[in-house]
Amino acid sequence: QVQLVESGGGLVQAGDSLRLSCAASGRTFSPPYTMGWFRQVPGKERQFVAAISESGSRTYYANYADSVKGRFTISRDNAKNTVYLQMNSLKSEDTAVYYCAASDRFRATIAGQFDYWGQGTQVTVSS
Repeated sequence: QVQLVESGGGLVQAGDSLRLSCAASGRTFSPPYTMGWFRQVPGKERQFVAAISESGSRTYYANYADSVKGRFTISRDNAKNTVYLQMNSLKSEDTAVYYCAASDRFRATIAGQFDYWGQGTQVTVSS
């Protein structure tokens, strides 16, 4: 099994940046997982933010109207068993609990395709 622990969330002002980290543990080797970030606000469905392939060579970003692609960057350091989400130019609309997830699939971009989840880290962006 894999345990995922998110960190780096907090309360920031609009326009600020945050770097979320997700540390994977429970194994002695880097898991062959697609890693992803999701976010969720109370009463809303969890939504996809970004994902990255096992090697880090491929990345995927949400394409909804208020796209995060231009502001968020997903990356991973397999030597550290850690995935990151760099968030720049944060907006109040980005306020949510951010979840790290891992999938056994080669490609995964929806919640049901992910097998392991962290407990989330709160990101609050004030206007």
